[in-house]
Amino acid sequence: MILWHNQRCTKSRQALDLLEDHGIRPKIRAYLHDAPGEDEIRGVLAALRVAPIDMMRPKEKVFKELGLRHDSDPDTLIKAMSKHPELIERPILINGSRAAIGRPTENLLPLITG
Repeated sequence: MILWHNQRCTKSRQALDLLEDHGIRPKIRAYLHDAPGEDEIRGVLAALRVAPIDMMRPKEKVFKELGLRHDSDPDTLIKAMSKHPELIERPILINGSRAAIGRPTENLLPLITG
């Protein structure tokens, strides 16, 4: 399992605690420092089964600075996430071909309990 993690984020730390409470030590991806490329983001979106906007943090300042909107073209949103990883919602747990956004943290349970 891979956890896209931001140590400064309370929800991300809670997700890591939940995983460790279940005996899971995921590979940590500090995605803010190791930004995913567009193809990787597309793969995670497919695993999440969500639209790009649903994997984003639209309240981030850079979202508005880039002129992004909820109805922006999906490719535009994916490119923005790749260039500005702070736009990616966190945490994201990836387990093979499945993934979940840990907001709320309980969203991760189906990936770790079967």
